[in-house]
Amino acid sequence: MTREEFKLLFDSCFDSVRSYLFYRGAGMEEASDLAQDVFLRVWEKQLEVDPKTAIRLLYKMATDMYISKYRRSTLEMNYRNSIQNNKLELTPEDELSHKELYENYKKALASLSEKNRIVFLLSRMEGLKYHEIADRLNISVKAVEKRMNVALSYFKKVLHQS
Repeated sequence: MTREEFKLLFDSCFDSVRSYLFYRGAGMEEASDLAQDVFLRVWEKQLEVDPKTAIRLLYKMATDMYISKYRRSTLEMNYRNSIQNNKLELTPEDELSHKELYENYKKALASLSEKNRIVFLLSRMEGLKYHEIADRLNISVKAVEKRMNVALSYFKKVLHQS
C-alpha cells in the first residue's frame, strides 16, 4: 500500500471507524485512540485493502481491538482489586519483603543487557507477542525467544538469591 493509498483510506474511513467504536461503547477519546491504532496496524502490516471491502475490514479490526482492550482492562481491574484486598492482610514483614523484592527487581532490570531488557519489557509491559516483538525489532522469533529466556533465567537467578 502506498502512502497516497493509505492517506486516502485514512481520510475516507477514519471518522466512520471512530464513530463505530463510539457507538460500540468507547468514550470519544478512547474511540479516537482505537481508530488510530486500527490504521496504524494497517500501515505497519502493509495490508492490501480492497476499497470495496475496506470499511468491513476496518470495522472488524476495530471490534477486535475494542474487545481486546475491554478484556485487558477487566483483567487489570480484577487484578488491582485482588491486590487491594490482599494489601489489607499484609504484615509489616510482608510489606518490607515486597519492597526489597521490588528494589531487587529494578536493579536486575537495569543490569540486563539492553537487547534482553527491551524484549522483556515489550513482552511484559506492553503485552506484545513474540512475533510482534520480532516484527518491531526486525529480528527472528527465535532471537526473541532466546533473549526472553536469558532475561527470565537472569531474573530467576538474581531474585532467588536475595
